Amino acid sequence: MNELISGIQQVGIGVPNANEVWKWYRRTLGLNVPIFNDEADAKLMVSYTSGEVRRRHAIMALNMAGGGGVEIWQYKNRIPVEPAFEPKLGDLGILSIKIKCLDVPKFYGQLSSEEQKSSLGTSPEKRSHFWLRDCRTNLLQIVSNESWFRPNGFLTGGVCGAVIGVSDIEKSIRFYADTLEIDEVVYDKTGTFEDFKFLGADKEKFRRVLLRKTLGKAGAFGKLLGGVEIELVQALDRTPRKIFEDRDWGDAGFIHLCFDALNMNALKNRCQANGFPFTVDSADSFDMGEAAGRFSYVEDPDGTLIEFVETHKVPIVKKLGIYLNLKKRKKQTHLPDWMVATLGWGKVKD
Repeated sequence: MNELISGIQQVGIGVPNANEVWKWYRRTLGLNVPIFNDEADAKLMVSYTSGEVRRRHAIMALNMAGGGGVEIWQYKNRIPVEPAFEPKLGDLGILSIKIKCLDVPKFYGQLSSEEQKSSLGTSPEKRSHFWLRDCRTNLLQIVSNESWFRPNGFLTGGVCGAVIGVSDIEKSIRFYADTLEIDEVVYDKTGTFEDFKFLGADKEKFRRVLLRKTLGKAGAFGKLLGGVEIELVQALDRTPRKIFEDRDWGDAGFIHLCFDALNMNALKNRCQANGFPFTVDSADSFDMGEAAGRFSYVEDPDGTLIEFVETHKVPIVKKLGIYLNLKKRKKQTHLPDWMVATLGWGKVKD
């Protein structure tokens, strides 16, 4: 069976100040290569924006060491709504993104004392990790990872996964493992966990399952994006709330998790057959300003928004009109490393 997704392309982060937030991500985590940085109307997302077309400024940035990017997303005609409550571990939706790291203890030691971070901890997989809040207090988990494209001087790479609160892990496994084929079960643990102390949840009981998809041979950008890990967390002592309860896509926080799609039509058919129909589909090539592709959305069993993007065109040197065109490329194999590395020509230096 052909792979239908490769890695995580990006995670959407709703903010009121995109340029300021991107500065933190590029200086702290090395996400300094903008794939696009533009304004546009999100016309196809009205079902998730209270029926109104919302204009947005979006910056998608990568770390060329490897991993997915961040899409920092700012409304231009609306102030983003903050959560009415502080999301807790197990609440439904994306609580945290996972950032890959070459040396977790060393990176921990490099961070300023002003950064909001936990102490170093150990996961049920016996790997070191810690929690870090970005400049908007969004939660990040810094995790060790062996899937790299080209280490570049930063100890961190990009996004390799997410911590997602769910109401029923078995139902969620049918989506993430059976449908998206992120299907290696690294651990499945139930109890209390010391590494949740920073989140104020070390005394509460949870079931947590880590699913992993290792780097395969498919996807033009597969080697750059790397493997995927999704940690599903179910609260067992309380009834969770939806993190985006009474709020729109684009409001403050992690708004979606986006996977790199390799065959959108086949992916659409599989999602439909498994009970997860597309809720948004651009249907053909959709111009994203400096990039182009077909995008779609689906909801996991708890309504968490998952995006798929089948990339058709990405800019290499926009000023010179140099683009990488993938629309007519039939093979699912990786692009040559040198060709992928040209994306880094647009790196922003602080």
